[in-house]
Amino acid sequence: MSGPPLPARGEDAFGRPSPGEDPLLGELAQVALAAATAAAAFAVDRLGVQRSGVGTKSSATDMVSEVDRGSEALISEVLADRRPHDGLLGEEGADRPGTTGVRWVVDPLDGTTNYLFGLPSWSVSVAAEIDGRPVVGVVVDPSLGETWAAVEGRGAWRNGSPCRVAEGRSALDHALVATGFGYDARRRAHQAEVLRSVLPAVRDIRRFGSAAIDLCWVAGGRYDAFYELGLNPWDAAAGTVICREAGGVVETLGSGVLVASTAGLAGPLRQLLAAAGA
Repeated sequence: MSGPPLPARGEDAFGRPSPGEDPLLGELAQVALAAATAAAAFAVDRLGVQRSGVGTKSSATDMVSEVDRGSEALISEVLADRRPHDGLLGEEGADRPGTTGVRWVVDPLDGTTNYLFGLPSWSVSVAAEIDGRPVVGVVVDPSLGETWAAVEGRGAWRNGSPCRVAEGRSALDHALVATGFGYDARRRAHQAEVLRSVLPAVRDIRRFGSAAIDLCWVAGGRYDAFYELGLNPWDAAAGTVICREAGGVVETLGSGVLVASTAGLAGPLRQLLAAAGA
């Protein structure tokens, strides 16, 4: 397996800044790229190594490993070195206030179960928020050698090439839709019941296990839509920026279900999920 990709010039990962763009956005983009690629390289280096220190979090099936913790520590070091006064929220416990209005939202290993079982579809996700609004996102997928990246106002990019959602390709009954499931048994049972109604109404359902990648795959047109109940900020922050900059609609319904789709599918999918009890 190849290591995570890094464009020859970091700026190429995000496209070129528009005239009058706040220079802060470009700085945050480069820091996000450096942190995400360093963490992805760390995780790749430990693939296939006998695991120790694997524990659980929210349930007996919600695993966390020394790689999750080491990846987050590495990202924290990069951010502390280059943006020491920013806030930080990480899945594995990193949580500090900042004084700049910038907060980093980090999933150091999204898809831990896949990673530990030797399956593809795991990623490192790093986002930067300004005053609570996600404006920069980087998702590195080493299994496919892909870096997805976006800066607000520049569009979305995969390995330095622009990407767009698949607008106009599918009506809802022909849409390829992705989803995910939580680790709490009661939540999973509810999600299964919702799926019983959704599955007959669309082309098919996919479930790979990394919400960050799911959002990027909507952005790149591999999926028509994605929905999931109960995601945390670190699961979706970077992918949300990327999907929106690719022309997608990303919204959180009142029930807590995050939905990402093309603009044309947003309304019909929202209605289907409501009717399904999502």
